[in-house]
Amino acid sequence: MKIQQIRNATIILELGSYRVLVDPMLARKGELPPLRVFRARQRNPLVELPDAAAQALESVTHCLITHCQKGHFDHLDRAAKRWLRARQIPVICTPHDAPYLVEQGLNVQALPDDHQTPSPFLGGWIRTVRCTHGEGLIGRLMEHGVGYLIEICGEPSLYLAGDTLLTPTVRDFVLQHQPQVSVVPAGGARFDVGNHIIMGVDDVLAFTRLSLGTVVANHLEAISHCPVTRDGLAHAATGAGVAQRLLIPLDGQVLDLS
Repeated sequence: MKIQQIRNATIILELGSYRVLVDPMLARKGELPPLRVFRARQRNPLVELPDAAAQALESVTHCLITHCQKGHFDHLDRAAKRWLRARQIPVICTPHDAPYLVEQGLNVQALPDDHQTPSPFLGGWIRTVRCTHGEGLIGRLMEHGVGYLIEICGEPSLYLAGDTLLTPTVRDFVLQHQPQVSVVPAGGARFDVGNHIIMGVDDVLAFTRLSLGTVVANHLEAISHCPVTRDGLAHAATGAGVAQRLLIPLDGQVLDLS
């Protein structure tokens, strides 16, 4: 297994002969609107795609979406829709997102609406895990989506947490399944009002202590409402004694986790 960090939540998974693009945001720097009004009013994304992105995208065979409605352009933007539509890449998603993505002209392959039973996926299995993308009033306005556990023979088990806080559901799932590799959102995103809507430093460190495997942090330094930096997270991981198991890739970097 290889994981290439593209930008923000966008990654490419190399699973045997397959290349799976996850939550693509392909816009140029500054093409998307701000996510804060009163503070850090910056257009998004904050950085361009890495130089390695164009070549990496040419190898993509499938796309996997954790959530994409209610304005969540950082997981599927217009540029990504155009790219997927032009190539008719199979787009794997939840039944909830399927009608919306069909309306966008995408080649949709919806998973069953079952959080308990794994479904066939690229010669292995995939199951969904509920996300909590914010709580309280903000949580009621958000699109929560899912995470995914992917299990393919000959590859490490992989948990893509999606956009979530470290909830009892996520804790229990990790303790029960102990995925060998987990990819978690680490940016500490929040709007002008309300609390965090994804994991920040404390949640990522707590997740890494729960997990016995390797943890990969993304959702960093690309979107204006995510204040956590790579250096800040790395420093905290060193202080917490988990730096060897918490990987913080740069945009464009490939992690070989075989």
